[in-house]
Order: sequence, then C-alpha cells, then structure tokens
Amino acid sequence: MKLLRGVKFRLGPGWHINNTVDKPSAQLRENMKTISRVFLAMIAAIAAMFVSTGTSNAGLDNELSLVDGKDRTLTIQQWDTFLNGVFPLDRNRLTREWFHSGKAKYMVAGPGAEDFEGVLELGYQVGFPWSLGVGINFSYTTPNVALSGDPGFGVLGIGGLPLVGEIATPPLLPGASISADLGNGPGIQEVATFSTEVAGPEGAVAVSNAHGTVTGAAGGVLLRPFARLVSSLGDSVTTYGEPWNMN
Repeated sequence: MKLLRGVKFRLGPGWHINNTVDKPSAQLRENMKTISRVFLAMIAAIAAMFVSTGTSNAGLDNELSLVDGKDRTLTIQQWDTFLNGVFPLDRNRLTREWFHSGKAKYMVAGPGAEDFEGVLELGYQVGFPWSLGVGINFSYTTPNVALSGDPGFGVLGIGGLPLVGEIATPPLLPGASISADLGNGPGIQEVATFSTEVAGPEGAVAVSNAHGTVTGAAGGVLLRPFARLVSSLGDSVTTYGEPWNMN
C-alpha cells in the first residue's frame, strides 16, 4: 500500500473526527491507579493487624471479684498470659511441652484490707480426650518466678518471710513437680502448680518462661490457666483464662 502525500480529505455532512478516542484509556489508567492505592491501603491495614496480634497478650486478660465475710472485696487478675507450645524434647507423640509467662495480681479493698492474709495460687485445668495406661504425669518447673508488692503492705514470701524490695530475687519458687493420676480419659484435671503466702491489700506473682509438660496424653491437650486467692478465713475467688491448645 502506498501512502498518499499531499492529499487532503474532506468529510461530508454528518461526518466528524472523534478527537476523544484516548479519553477512555486515560480514564481506565486513572481507575487502575485508584484501585492500586486502595489495594495498597488494604495490605497496610492487614499488616498492621498482624503486627498488633503479636502483642495482643499484653495487658489484663481476666479478673474476678468476691465480697468476703468481712465485707472486703477480693479481686484476682491474670495479666500478660502466654503459653508457648513447643515440640517435645523427648520426641514422644504422647508428650506436650510448653513455656508459660504471665502475672497474677490480687487486690483487697474495704475495712481491714491492710490486715488481709491468704494464699495466692496459680495452676491449670488440663483437658484431654483420652490417655494411655495408668494416667498422666504432670511436671512443672519455675526457673523465673518473683513476687512483687509494696513492702509497706507486708507482702510475704515463702515461710512468711517479708520481702525486702518490690521484686524478690533469686526466684522465690525455684521448682515444683506434680504427678497426677488422671486415669483413662477423657477427663479434666485441675492442678495447682504453685502457691505462696501473701499479706496486705495487694501483691503479684510473675512467671517468665516457666516450663511444663504433660505425658501420656493421646490426642490434643487443652490448658486453661487460672489464678486463685484464698483468704485465711477460707474465702476463695478464682479467675480462669482462655484455653490454650497444646497440639
């Protein structure tokens, strides 16, 4: 085909050249830019959500209050609870292993709160579908445990010894081992891993990377951490956390 040079074309009546042929393409490009910006904003929002999920365990997890026989309000709380399930070191499919970090706080309000004495307990409810053999052996060690409180309130350590500072080191509770015969499941067993005497209107027990194992359990194991405050008169208040799956 030869190009005609110098030839002019005239359009008859009713004919015209559409000089807006590029407008749809420009509009499409603008729409694509808008969609891209929205998509990037969605990705940023999702990323921020996942980042915040990693620190969602920080803060108050659960609490419960009770008015005792002396009209004092006893409050027990669990803070910063985190159970990190790991592959069992013995490589046994019937073993569940984890590391526990968190804090239990108690507060007493009302007449005679300064004279409060009692016991602060931490532990688990252990749920399992079924077990093999005689039962389950439960062991727990606490390499990093400390009791905190204002020494002016008379917070006591093991054996009733007063604490010198806000944080007591070395750890007050170096270790504990519990064997629980749960029989053949399914079943739920409540195990108090450790307890300490307390006195005064408030105090706390902190746990960092405490080690726990359950052996002999077939199927998944659920752990529900709890904190319990028991007064010297027998009044008791317990708060339970969310179950943690130790599959």
